[in-house]
Amino acid sequence: MAVDTEKRVQEILSHWEEQRENLIPILQEVQAECFHLPQSALRLISGKLAIPLKDVFHVATFYDCFTLEPRGKHLIQVCLGTACHVRGGERMLEKICHELQLGSPGTSNDYEFTVRAVRCLGCCGLAPVMRVDHDTHAHLAQGKIRGILNRYRPAHKAA
Repeated sequence: MAVDTEKRVQEILSHWEEQRENLIPILQEVQAECFHLPQSALRLISGKLAIPLKDVFHVATFYDCFTLEPRGKHLIQVCLGTACHVRGGERMLEKICHELQLGSPGTSNDYEFTVRAVRCLGCCGLAPVMRVDHDTHAHLAQGKIRGILNRYRPAHKAA
C-alpha cells in the first residue's frame, strides 16, 4: 500500500473505537476513500479491531458492495435481464464500453467509471436501462449514451 493510502486508512481508523461492530462502517469508509479495499488496509483494520484477518476478508468478500479490486468513482450497471436484452441491452453495453475505451466491462484507466453487466435492475417496464451510481437511466438508445456519461465526467461537472 502506498504511504499516502496507508496514512488515509490510519486517519480513518483513528476516528473509530476498537469494537468489532465498527467493522462494516470502517470498510465502507475506507472503500469510499480508496475506491476499493486494499489487502494492506484489511490488515490494518484487522489489527485495529483485533479481528482475525480471515474474518475481515470474509466480510469484505461476502457483501457485494465491497470490492478488493479498484473500482471507478462512478459505478455503471447495465441491465441485461430479459426485457433489457430483448430491447437492446447488449448494444447499450457495447456503446458504453466503446465510449469509455473499454474492450469489455471493467474499470476505465482514469478510475472515473466501472462498468458492470447485471442480470436485472428491477425496472423492466423502462427497458433498456442502466444505473449510474443511484441514478436510473431508462429507455436507452445508443444516441443518448455519450450525453449521459458526460454528466458524470469531471470536465462536465466543472463547467
